[in-house]
Amino acid sequence: MLHTAALNLQILGLSVLTEVPNPGGGVAPPGSEGLLKILQWAAWIALALGVLGVIIAGITMMIQVRRGEGGEGLAKLGWTLAGCVVVAGASGLVTAFV
Repeated sequence: MLHTAALNLQILGLSVLTEVPNPGGGVAPPGSEGLLKILQWAAWIALALGVLGVIIAGITMMIQVRRGEGGEGLAKLGWTLAGCVVVAGASGLVTAFV
């Protein structure tokens, strides 16, 4: 009996969730071309800095291997690549939450 009540509650919850209106992608307001251009520039600059960061992390790793500290450079490379993933997927991440 309790199992049936829980199942009915889940079905009711799903029906409520399916009735939530979807606002859709929307349309950019007039005059938003400038903002979109700034966002494109910011993404380009961030990814260019990400490439520079990977190069610097690689150089740092080459120097640190000589001194026996190679593992620290690997962590820097990992964080740099993680930042690049966030920048590259920023639009998708925001769209997933909206």
